[in-house]
Amino acid sequence: MNIFEAIVLGAVQGLTEFLPVSSSGHLVLLQKIFSISLPVLLFDTMVHVGTLIAVVIVLWADIRAILRRIVQPLTGCLILATVPTVIVALIFKDMIEEAFRSAAFLGFSFLFTALALLVSEQVSRRSLNTKPQAAMNWFDALLIGICQAIAIIPGVSRSGLTLSGALSRRLDRDFAARFVFLLSIPAILGALVLQLKDIAGGDGAAGIGPAPIIAGTLTAALVGFFAIKLMLRIVKTRSLRGFAFYVASLGVLVLVDQYFTHFFM
Repeated sequence: MNIFEAIVLGAVQGLTEFLPVSSSGHLVLLQKIFSISLPVLLFDTMVHVGTLIAVVIVLWADIRAILRRIVQPLTGCLILATVPTVIVALIFKDMIEEAFRSAAFLGFSFLFTALALLVSEQVSRRSLNTKPQAAMNWFDALLIGICQAIAIIPGVSRSGLTLSGALSRRLDRDFAARFVFLLSIPAILGALVLQLKDIAGGDGAAGIGPAPIIAGTLTAALVGFFAIKLMLRIVKTRSLRGFAFYVASLGVLVLVDQYFTHFFM
């Protein structure tokens, strides 16, 4: 992996981690296009560190409010919404890793993300009354958490599916976006813990020098910062249908390549 590839992959991670288009799906797709066959576990870990830095900076006011009063309903909702992902990640770890390697479901996963975005937008726009943060309940949190657990599959957008879950429960759009991005913090931290354990027991850095890792991490953090800012504005004032059409088009192209043209898949 050279510095140019690292910057491209870091930018894609930073952008797609928070846009509802699937960071994992785009990274798998780009690795296929670039034919990157080197062990990239350490690189993947570090670009996730970059996106974690970005979300902490942008949502620091929300994080500080939680830290000042840990025992509050929002903290409980974040914990409850994290539980399904932890369970799925621990039980199906090997199957998930195989899904990343094979990319067999990538096209279908993109299409599923598009459908979820379209349905949630339809439900949200039809609702005359939305629920503020104070009205969020345990079922809302659990449903969003299940959406996040499903999004472990490559090609299924974590931000897209969790936003879909939040909007389908008629949560206020601004709060829904902030909750989804806050929820990404334990999700990213959990992924880092699992990856660091694998790195400690293997050669996750083999073949990759420090320069590409640093370049990818910094790029992911910078692009991620602007991506979160952009998404907070879009979710509050605009529709997510444009993202749905993009992901659907990408899914169709991937399926065509998987089953017919075989250029990359």
